[in-house]
Amino acid sequence: MEYRQLGNSGLRVPVLSFGTATFGGSGDFFKAWGGTQASEARKMVNLCLDAGVNFFDTANIYSKGLAEEILGEAIKGLQQKVLISTKSTFKMGEDVNDYGSSRLNIIKSCEDSLKRLGVDHIDVYHMHGFDANTPVEETLRALDDLVQSGKIRYIACSNFSGWHLMKSLSASEKHGWSRYIAHQVYYSLLNREYEWELMPLGIDQGVGSIIWSPLSGGQLSGKINRKNPVPPAGSRFSQLGSHGPEADPELLYDIVDALQEVSEETGKTIPQVALNWLLQRPTVSNIIIGARNEEQLKQNLEAVGWNLNKAQVQKLDAASAVPPVYPYWHQSSNPEFNTAANLYGHLNG
Repeated sequence: MEYRQLGNSGLRVPVLSFGTATFGGSGDFFKAWGGTQASEARKMVNLCLDAGVNFFDTANIYSKGLAEEILGEAIKGLQQKVLISTKSTFKMGEDVNDYGSSRLNIIKSCEDSLKRLGVDHIDVYHMHGFDANTPVEETLRALDDLVQSGKIRYIACSNFSGWHLMKSLSASEKHGWSRYIAHQVYYSLLNREYEWELMPLGIDQGVGSIIWSPLSGGQLSGKINRKNPVPPAGSRFSQLGSHGPEADPELLYDIVDALQEVSEETGKTIPQVALNWLLQRPTVSNIIIGARNEEQLKQNLEAVGWNLNKAQVQKLDAASAVPPVYPYWHQSSNPEFNTAANLYGHLNG
């Protein structure tokens, strides 16, 4: 297993982590993701550890805390061998303060997660989304207090805009508080908007990326293609649809065609190729892989230990490229300023 620094920190993490959104399956939404229970979860944890994957990602919102509880059961006796990432921000109860990034909710959410996980600290604690109703100084001071108390080791964010992240980093620098070392982001061959602003920001500020939904909700599994445009019955995508705006079908088919070609060249599966492409991208420290069963997990673990060659990367880049929005198309048209601020154009030749 390959290990990388998580952003500009001293923490080394495997390039793959295991995501636990499939644990529990409570409620209609998370039931569509999966329903892994404690005994199966323990087997998956052991499979990951055997492969060198010691980083496990969860969130308090996953099945309203049940995913954290099941992960806690699965790592009993293994707490010293694993790294745990969890998150808070989204609504967990009916009380008016049971959501957001206020000091009150952050500290309560962290303590609740510690209990459900059965650990004395959380290695990477994320703000799951940006709370525009709470001053960033209140959020970051609360997080810094949790770091100083030993309840969390590092802080990170997820789903922030560029200005959200930059404002937060500036506040941390001004006050000498802990800063976000990582940004958990939606990024795949089918969704490359991360490259427009957040990736250049990550390069400039030393913020690593942790990738969620690297197969775009299953759209890059290879099961959806020109010959089979309808998602398989019972799949997560067929039940929940896209995470964001639906992708142009022709773009998806072009990407899957290119993935199929590279798959045949490398002898790897389409999902393995799509995951390996992400590992070649700037700022990527870690990719979260999920699985409903052990076989899926074993397949995803085979995405590492080899690399696409330059021609294969370029083929996938070309198939997945889309015109950037303003001001990035304007920046990319001026090669004399081709710096990190113009990264999207650079990555697409």
